[in-house]
Amino acid sequence: MLVTVGVHSPKFVHEGEPAAVEAAVERYGVGHPVLDDPTLTTWDAYAARAWPTLVVVDPTGYVVAQMSGEGHAHGLDVLIGELVAEHEAAGTLHRGDGPYVAPPEPRTALRFPGKVIALPGGTFLVSDSAHHQLVELEADLVTERRRIGTGVRGPLSEPQGLVALPTDVAAEVGYDVVVADSVNHALQGLSLSSWELRRVAGTGVQLRDRVAVGDTAEELSTPWDVAWWEGQVVVAMAGSHQLWSFDPRTGQSSVLAGTTNEGLRDGPPSDAFFAQPSGLAAGPDGTLWVADPETSALRSVVAAPAAGAAVTTAVGLGLFDFGFRDGPAPDEALLQHPLGVAVLPDGSVAIADTYNGAIRRYDPTTRTVTTLARDLAEPSDVLVDGDTLVVVESAAHRLVRMPIPAGARVDAGAHRVRRARTDLAPGPLQLTVAFTPPSGQHLDDRFGDPTSLTVTASPPSLLVSGAGTAPGLVRTLELAGDVTEGVLSISVAAAACDEGDGIYAACHRYQQDWGIPVVIVDDAPTTLTLDLRAV
Repeated sequence: MLVTVGVHSPKFVHEGEPAAVEAAVERYGVGHPVLDDPTLTTWDAYAARAWPTLVVVDPTGYVVAQMSGEGHAHGLDVLIGELVAEHEAAGTLHRGDGPYVAPPEPRTALRFPGKVIALPGGTFLVSDSAHHQLVELEADLVTERRRIGTGVRGPLSEPQGLVALPTDVAAEVGYDVVVADSVNHALQGLSLSSWELRRVAGTGVQLRDRVAVGDTAEELSTPWDVAWWEGQVVVAMAGSHQLWSFDPRTGQSSVLAGTTNEGLRDGPPSDAFFAQPSGLAAGPDGTLWVADPETSALRSVVAAPAAGAAVTTAVGLGLFDFGFRDGPAPDEALLQHPLGVAVLPDGSVAIADTYNGAIRRYDPTTRTVTTLARDLAEPSDVLVDGDTLVVVESAAHRLVRMPIPAGARVDAGAHRVRRARTDLAPGPLQLTVAFTPPSGQHLDDRFGDPTSLTVTASPPSLLVSGAGTAPGLVRTLELAGDVTEGVLSISVAAAACDEGDGIYAACHRYQQDWGIPVVIVDDAPTTLTLDLRAV
């Protein structure tokens, strides 16, 4: 009755390789056909603006809805119900099995492992992400000592980052390791003595609201890595583009840095932008290093009690620039979607440069990048173990050990995202966000305007006026004439309630974020219209 077809329109060069697409389908358990669209032909045909974009086509071949982002389950459910009734009555609805044929299930000891830590006694704990388990390995990185997890989504669902708590903290709270349980939107506590898990943060439901620096929340959003820093567990909250802190003693989670806007912006934690932070490592000098994959960047956070904490960029240029090039940073050196970091004995930083299949090295003293190892299969984490590195070679389903090499210089070129830009004219720009509540709902205007619109820009000088947050879905912006290109970050929220009587009607919050690359061109359009929903 409902056929789902995925269209893979890659952002990064590596994602356009057929083998990478096939691996991603298996890694995430995709149970429907996927069309590989490396040249963005289908992307352009459907006028997509953002990842992901959802298009609903009715049984007669007409596009009846298009929406971008996540959180559309309720509206889709209502729309599909209406379409089923309409086309069943018209005789145009066809029922039957879909076209998907599942491939044979692979057999490897590990399946797309994510992260690794060393345990007391010389063993290693690895997140066996696609098996939804944790595995303790002997020092040979092959022999299994024990596992935890059912092997299917449930108590663990694509676990990723791991961090061992200090012994005094572990004794106080009753567990030794904090696990970033990404798809369950939770943190789990693992006791090494009893080999038992318990949820210590998160509700199992993804956070949808915006939470500002310093504020707390019970729900989490795709935690990807964890590290012990400044007396707390820092969480790379990939789903909200932020860093959070978790106190094991109190069980409280709060925002440490990031605005929820996706991008590359340095400054105080309350102003900084991240882009799916996915790797963390704390240095002995107090620096917290962050792998920020969607900007292909290495970031750092330094806690300075007098001046306050600061977020800076060591390597990386932004959302749309990446490559494989060594040299001075941040001007020349380029990464491609790094997922892991570790601090080397000399204070430099090893980077799991995932989509380049390499381990890179950043020297904070000289601010240069070199390459330590190449030809790896999507390395997702790196761990220092004495005078060697333990690398999680995720797409090869294994861990490997290698000596820490001196490094060599590489220049394999630079790339820019091939996503189409939006041409806009300098001067006044009429921004309109269209929102139609799903059938059976109405705007919740009991307490005034139920909408909120936030606009920022990178670089900030792209916007002469119109930035900030205010009610309403229409706003006049002014674009600078002396900035040739940039990114408009637009966030909107609206509330709607079910039709019905009085205070008992259920209400729903709809939210969407866009990062729109723009080019300033004379005589280009002076209007920009976006759809929050189209159902």
